Amino acid sequence: MHRGEVWWVDFDERRPVLLLGDEEPSGFRAIQVVAAAPTDITGVALEVAIGNVEGLPFEAVVRVALPRPGLVPCTWLTTLSRSDLLEPAGAIPLTKLDEITELLHLAGLDYAREEWA
Repeated sequence: MHRGEVWWVDFDERRPVLLLGDEEPSGFRAIQVVAAAPTDITGVALEVAIGNVEGLPFEAVVRVALPRPGLVPCTWLTTLSRSDLLEPAGAIPLTKLDEITELLHLAGLDYAREEWA
């Protein structure tokens, strides 16, 4: 269980998450992977497509909300324990992981680079 791996978890239903860091005493930092949708997210969020090209059994995106005055952006970040991880779905290459880390930085989550790099 390492940074860049995609795992299935149970959030009231089975969903994939991307591990953003290796296991720490508090658990794994992860971001939810969501189904790609033809929704216009311009100015609200940015996303990186992942899927079959990376060897995953599905097509999806990692979406990061952009900060907006008066709103707390939902970035779908979470911390999971080892027992939350059901089974691996695959892994993404370092280049995609770097794109996602850059999105987190653009969203004002600079600690993502320091702690998750």
